[in-house]
Amino acid sequence: SEMPLRGQTAQAPPGNVETGKKLFVERACWQCHGRAAQGGGIAGPRLAGRVAPWPAFSRYVRRPTEEMIPYSPKMLSDGELADIYAWLRAIPAPPAVSSIPELNRK
Repeated sequence: SEMPLRGQTAQAPPGNVETGKKLFVERACWQCHGRAAQGGGIAGPRLAGRVAPWPAFSRYVRRPTEEMIPYSPKMLSDGELADIYAWLRAIPAPPAVSSIPELNRK
């Protein structure tokens, strides 16, 4: 495989969106991040619409710096992590607050 050029980000391995959606529940990611990755659970931030680029995402899942438990490759293979990432990337970003009339009444 080719190494990324300086300044380019490494691409995520191919992942299966439907499998990722199932794994997000099976591996208990939803308990902190919400069933739709909307955040606001026990501790996890919203991931839907704002997932980090693959290198940062995969590094953080393996060695988190906050309250999240680390997911070793034994707990979550690279392929499974790629599936979860594919699902998270497939979730559309929420609309801008300025585009919602009910939230912009004076």
